[in-house]
Amino acid sequence: MTSWVEHAMWWHVYPLGFVGAPIRPEEGSTDAVVHRLSRLEGWLDHVVGLGLNGVALGPIFASSTHGYDTVDYFRIDPRLGDDADFDHLVAEAKERGVRVLLDGVFNHVGRRHPFFRALEVQGPEAPTADLFRVDWAGWNAGDPVPAEVFEGHDALVALNHASTAVEDLVVRVMQHWLDRGADGWRLDAAYAVDPAFWARVLPRVRETHPDAWFTGEVIHGDAAAIVQASTVDSLTQYELWQGIWHSLADANLFELKHAIERNNELLATFVPTTFVGNHDVTRIASAIVDDRHLPHALAVLMTVAGTPMIYAGDEYGLHAVKEERLGGDDAVRPEFPPTPPKVASDLPGAPADAAAVLALHAELIALRRRHPWVHRAHSDVLHVDNTELVVRTATGEGALVVALNLGDLPVSLPVGDASVVLAGSTRLADAHAELPAHGWAVLG
Repeated sequence: MTSWVEHAMWWHVYPLGFVGAPIRPEEGSTDAVVHRLSRLEGWLDHVVGLGLNGVALGPIFASSTHGYDTVDYFRIDPRLGDDADFDHLVAEAKERGVRVLLDGVFNHVGRRHPFFRALEVQGPEAPTADLFRVDWAGWNAGDPVPAEVFEGHDALVALNHASTAVEDLVVRVMQHWLDRGADGWRLDAAYAVDPAFWARVLPRVRETHPDAWFTGEVIHGDAAAIVQASTVDSLTQYELWQGIWHSLADANLFELKHAIERNNELLATFVPTTFVGNHDVTRIASAIVDDRHLPHALAVLMTVAGTPMIYAGDEYGLHAVKEERLGGDDAVRPEFPPTPPKVASDLPGAPADAAAVLALHAELIALRRRHPWVHRAHSDVLHVDNTELVVRTATGEGALVVALNLGDLPVSLPVGDASVVLAGSTRLADAHAELPAHGWAVLG
């Protein structure tokens, strides 16, 4: 794995929503270039101020609607701008020491992609026919092309990953944008792609960009086996995400204990990409139900192994629920102003205590920054009950202890040899931390 990732922490943003671009055709989306991408530059100092040093961009390439129905991998979505806007954003990021991660939607393309439209006109004789998985038996000219689609979404046509042409295309796309300054790729829907495809593609890309980092979106399956077979550097840690929010929402910290121990098991093979929110899920402040437990979620994220991502807006404590319907992602992908508000609670949708949530994020990110060894350190659960948890994360370089209380009464929890309070509120006495109701602490 490339060494810079040991110190990387990402601010994840969904650009089309963030800059207020029209997503659906009825909203007036056109091919006219509108220079919205520069609005992200107004937030780069905010990213640095939080203590983060990477921006993980959602899809930015030309597409028909939400960005995941690509129509041109080599063109910036005109709703965001053009090549010059991308180059300027990258330059501004690099000037601040901020890396840029791109979202590679390589499992499928949009039905309007010219490569697929050629099939609709020429059928199996189209020069791009090999790029797609199509059963041509019984097809007649003028019939709809019977192509495989992604998870039942008719607008998302699956690529043929057994094709050398698809392999060559993805290599060219990756190299093109890495040449332009990107530092790596998030591989969208990597769970739907044969790992052997990535094993053919990524070594070719690394020949010219050995420091590039690749993390795959995987929501189920044998993560360690997928990494070994695919050669990706990392995978999204949905199991830990589930363990964090669900255990807090249900007051069942045994579930979090299990998720942390499972996270440990991955470290022999790879360091996972960790998060408590992203553009596809209900915001953490809504998922945990009780806002008093938001610090608990963040304390775990920042003190267990992984490469952490913060989803834009979570640092202000925004609430939003993802719904399974057309437009059900809109609430978790809102528009942001061109620059951060001077008063945190003035951000549209922010709670009254947004400044405190913002300060909490800066505090715990700074704590993680001071202890980079956490990146691949094992965590041991010292104590667990439904509403109580103590976790010790350590290597030969140091140790951190996180103590959590979800209950309505104060508790005294064993914290081993911890001797100093680094964050949160507690009193140490006789190898125990005295936590208030719904309290938390990080100890050293």
